[in-house]
Amino acid sequence: MCRIAYICSCIRSCMRCVENTPYKRLCSTKNILTVNGQFPGPTLYAHKGDTIIVDVINKGNRNITLHWHGVGQPRYPWSDGPEYITQCPIQPGAKFSQKIIFSKEEGTLWWHAHSEWDRATVHGPIIIYPNKNSKYPFAKPHAEIPIILGEWWKVDIGKLYTQTIQSGGDPNTSDAYLINGQPGDLYPCSKSETFKLMVDYGKTYLLRLINSGVQEILFFAIANHKVTVVGTDASYTKPFTTDYVTISPGQTIDLLLHANQRPNHYYMAATAYVGGAVPYDNTTTTALLQYTNRGYTPSSTPLFPNLPAHNDTNASVHFSGSLRSLADKNHPIDVPLKITTPLFYTISVNTFQCPNNSCAGPNGTRLAASINNISFFPASAV
Repeated sequence: MCRIAYICSCIRSCMRCVENTPYKRLCSTKNILTVNGQFPGPTLYAHKGDTIIVDVINKGNRNITLHWHGVGQPRYPWSDGPEYITQCPIQPGAKFSQKIIFSKEEGTLWWHAHSEWDRATVHGPIIIYPNKNSKYPFAKPHAEIPIILGEWWKVDIGKLYTQTIQSGGDPNTSDAYLINGQPGDLYPCSKSETFKLMVDYGKTYLLRLINSGVQEILFFAIANHKVTVVGTDASYTKPFTTDYVTISPGQTIDLLLHANQRPNHYYMAATAYVGGAVPYDNTTTTALLQYTNRGYTPSSTPLFPNLPAHNDTNASVHFSGSLRSLADKNHPIDVPLKITTPLFYTISVNTFQCPNNSCAGPNGTRLAASINNISFFPASAV
């Protein structure tokens, strides 16, 4: 059993055990890689400017790395996590200490495996508080709650990854989306475990929204409630109020939720935004927002939010285009105004011919991503 151990205020140490753990979702049980037996994994807490040492013990049956998504790691990439890029993976039975250097980050990030698709189950929040002499640039909320969006496959994620690489085609779409590890009421064998967020009328809550999904951009909304965006990817933003959120894989968004509606039970929900004609999981995950106030009878069916359509590009672009840096005196932004070298990048998904059209991509080809028509091959794949 691994437990977090705090050493002092500036350099802290914690232990993470990667291990195989049985989890039941969608009426069936499978073994998944977890950290400390938890799915999603434990939250890592820090203050701006902290340095943390994480001792990782691999008790699983696969090579693994842990990546601190969005942490700058100034002049210290050796613990950053991408396998065969900044470090070798941690082999089963081995131990490795990783140093995390927090510098300018403040807000919400997340950690996850950076080996194949293990991040589907090996992930958790990183909460970076202001340093001890600072405050939030907004009123302190009553409580803070991570809301982690994810994907679930009934099949073993390692086998799915291997089959996808071997076939050269699109991976099978997920069987469900998740909120804090649970599919929610609309999926079989899931209603009793649906995540519930309990709120008091009149109070304000900071939701630390994370998209840990492997593939899909997601729309997220809460029935009858607006949210105020105050940060993204560990940077504060100019606050703006919205009915819904668009969040990409790997992105984090900080939201203020004002519990100011009639006490009742309300659904929060997430579903995919897909801009092209590609296969995708068109299901919807739900969680419940429940007011704790006494003396009311909840609706027989919780109210459901108005989510944009799966192909609503205007809604996606409108949300993303509303993000602006806070740029106040305590959070200055220095944007270079003189461009000396223009760069042009084309990011695309290419198709490669296979012998006898034997691959699972379009017309028997193999899919491969590229930047400026060049694909990257790590040393392990050569």
